[in-house]
Amino acid sequence: MKKIFFVIALGLMMSQLSAQVYFTNAGKVSFFSSTPVEDIKAENPKTLVALKTNGELAVVIYNTGFEFENKLMQEHFNEKYMESEKYPQSTFQGKINEKIDFTKDGEYNVTATGKLRIHGVEQNRTISGKLIIKGNTIQLISNFKVKTADHKIEIPTLVVAKIAEEIEIKVDAMLQPKK
Repeated sequence: MKKIFFVIALGLMMSQLSAQVYFTNAGKVSFFSSTPVEDIKAENPKTLVALKTNGELAVVIYNTGFEFENKLMQEHFNEKYMESEKYPQSTFQGKINEKIDFTKDGEYNVTATGKLRIHGVEQNRTISGKLIIKGNTIQLISNFKVKTADHKIEIPTLVVAKIAEEIEIKVDAMLQPKK
């Protein structure tokens, strides 16, 4: 299943031969949940990101790739909240709204509109971010929030005070030209 989605996403990204594809399989996605009772954070250093110079963008996050300081939290995240066996990936597939000259170095504030799928629930979203183009490398940075209720992630009443209703997500990916 993981490989099938990746092949489909990459195939869509490669559909227009005139557009250059930039790619990484080592993008970093982290999340942070803060409540008065407890802070929870985790990072996934193996996120797949593909960006075409026509603005098409695909991100694939393997849910079991999130690493926690507390292994019990990691187990609960995968088994109880994300149900990673049933929903192994979270994805974003969309397009950057602004016209970017990928041949010019610089920092570009951008928004991408598309479909964010978490816990099997797809939401139309517009997400803000930044592209930093330097030579043959593109850095994609984004910081946005996701409400657990929007993706039907159930938080048991026993721990509801420990998990925020809105989770902060950060993305940082260094993309290289796909050869």
